[in-house]
Amino acid sequence: MPTYLYQEILPDGSPGESFEIHQGMSDPPLKKHPVDGRPIEKIFARPNLTTQYTESSNKKLLNDKNVTEKGFTRYEKDKLTGKYHKTAGSDKNAPDFFNAPRAED
Repeated sequence: MPTYLYQEILPDGSPGESFEIHQGMSDPPLKKHPVDGRPIEKIFARPNLTTQYTESSNKKLLNDKNVTEKGFTRYEKDKLTGKYHKTAGSDKNAPDFFNAPRAED
């Protein structure tokens, strides 16, 4: 169920305390406070969107230095040869390149 934001309307018409309530999307907006019966109105606020995984933060996390420091190895496919070449990582056991695995028919 979605959470909606409501705000009390004070006797002088000014906004009062705001609160959240869970309602179905097809339910009509509340006109009175569910506990004390005072007048309320539904208010709209910006959604709380996370910015943890933005394009710039992903680039920073996946840069060559960070990949190597965290112990990973990155390979990128050469479009001409189809081979994967190591572009980041310091694991001595990791090959410098390898052929792409082929799906068996």
